[in-house]
Amino acid sequence: MDTIVDIFSSYGWELLTKTGEHMYISFAAILLGVIVAVPAGILLTRIPNMADRLISFVGILQTIPSLAILAFFMPILGVGMTPAIIALFVYSVLPILRNTYTGVKEVDSNILEAGKGMGMSNMETIRKIELPMALPVIMAGIRFATVYLIGWATLAAFIGGGGLGDLIFDGLNLYQPELIVLGTIPATILALLTNWLLTILEKRLTPSALRDAT
Repeated sequence: MDTIVDIFSSYGWELLTKTGEHMYISFAAILLGVIVAVPAGILLTRIPNMADRLISFVGILQTIPSLAILAFFMPILGVGMTPAIIALFVYSVLPILRNTYTGVKEVDSNILEAGKGMGMSNMETIRKIELPMALPVIMAGIRFATVYLIGWATLAAFIGGGGLGDLIFDGLNLYQPELIVLGTIPATILALLTNWLLTILEKRLTPSALRDAT
């Protein structure tokens, strides 16, 4: 117990600071992913001939090691949080894009025709029918991307991006296992907590008719 108290007395403030940095990096990247991938996924349902090619291309980007992506952006954006956020954003795009495309594409065509018959414009159809009905699938992609990004954000420490990875890599360099644990456990808890909160948000936003159907 004394050891735990000593660790927190020595690194408590740094832990809070690094956790804040970690959250900022992760959530900034996922926010960019949502802003880009959700509209792109909807757009791809309008041009299905290009959908498979673009999704495959984004999938290829996902196969590039995360450290290589970070190293690629360093000469362009330098070091720090910005290249880390951009690199993580690249990894967030595929699951959100793919799930948005799949969710919107699978909306019942009869419902869409009914909406058009009521005089809905294309934007109204997207906002009032397609997005609400595709929301569970879209949120699944966002949850998947967010949980993984929180884990991958530890690599931001390699390029001076901060976050809990600083504690982990300091522990490795200084041969201090307690620092590795101090950085790893909060990242794990943060991922689990975020997944739980996003699950609750998904249920709140999902139309009641879809909730009852499931």
